Amino acid sequence: MRALVWHGANDIRCDTVADPEIEHPRDAIVKVTTCAICGSDLHLHDHFMPGMEKGDIVGHEFMGEVVDVGTEAKGALKVGERVVIPFTIICGECDQCKRGNFSVCERSNRNKAMADKIFGHTTAGLFGYTHLTGGYAGGQAEYVRVPFADRTHVKIPDGLTDEQVLFLGDIFPTGWQAAAQCDIQPTDTVAIWGCGPVGQMTIRSAVLLGAKQVIAIDRVPERLAMAQAGGATTINFDEESVVERLNELTGGKGPEKCIDAVGMEAHATATLDSMMDRAKQALMLESDRAHVLREMMYVCRPAGTLSIPGVYGGLIDKIPFGMAMNKGLTFRMGQTHVNRWTDDLLRRIQEGQIDPSFVITHTVPLDQGPEMYKTFRDKRDGCIKVVLKP
Repeated sequence: MRALVWHGANDIRCDTVADPEIEHPRDAIVKVTTCAICGSDLHLHDHFMPGMEKGDIVGHEFMGEVVDVGTEAKGALKVGERVVIPFTIICGECDQCKRGNFSVCERSNRNKAMADKIFGHTTAGLFGYTHLTGGYAGGQAEYVRVPFADRTHVKIPDGLTDEQVLFLGDIFPTGWQAAAQCDIQPTDTVAIWGCGPVGQMTIRSAVLLGAKQVIAIDRVPERLAMAQAGGATTINFDEESVVERLNELTGGKGPEKCIDAVGMEAHATATLDSMMDRAKQALMLESDRAHVLREMMYVCRPAGTLSIPGVYGGLIDKIPFGMAMNKGLTFRMGQTHVNRWTDDLLRRIQEGQIDPSFVITHTVPLDQGPEMYKTFRDKRDGCIKVVLKP
């Protein structure tokens, strides 16, 4: 089969690789009909995440048709069914899964010993990502083996296109969780840093959850226009001070809820901390650029909430933790508990409350994927979200 394969920093290729096979009775094989490039895939492309190995198949946002089912998954899945596969692999039986904390499933990471050493305790296995999360083959491919397939799936009813439901596997529930864990009240201002695909879903989730005011921060014109179309007031950080503008929009009090939809590769224009981050990252003195975190801590209203769906991979420096402690800020973060949210979000799509396909700007064949990684990373050609067709 054909698949997108990681060969090193800035080197993803469309290769011919072996077809996947059933390895465990709870497995299924899915023929991929549609997949996408996610912002966190860029962390792998640029080699900011540790634990990648040459030959890894990438991609964790995908859907398709079930073509083979292991003996222990046949009660839950049938050949021919159409499914979205969450990026988090879940057993559905451990203590964390029973609590709905699916992204920290205790059983699905087959490299648990490595994760225990690095993280203290393992997190869930993830598709197409670092070997710290299991090293499972990803979904930017013609076929995928799905472990724990009897639980790691979302069945899709007739009448919905791939493009409407594909993002149930990652960015839609990620944006929803980012907003939901803020416990948004009708009087709240929600500020969202980053208007990429996750940021766009977060904007619309905050609106659906009843925020009084949603403010979106970025510098890319196409992203800001899409954010404004979704109901957000926008701030271009290249053209105005984020802190000053947020204070203007909140009567000097700051937003109650601040969301980091950027993560480890934050960009900022000519700020001292961002220049220091880039220098330290180049010298391998820190792994992540944390400008957004610092800015959120500074501008958030005291007793407010910081929600962090943006991916971080390692070490950050110069975090004003004393400021956050004295302001009484609450931090909520983590990979997405996808299956906690998908029933509700699928219903909202069916009812017409939201059509997540609005975010797609480019649809290309799988073999154009390597070039589209660069287009997406460099924000060329108005690119916001890339969908691939195997």
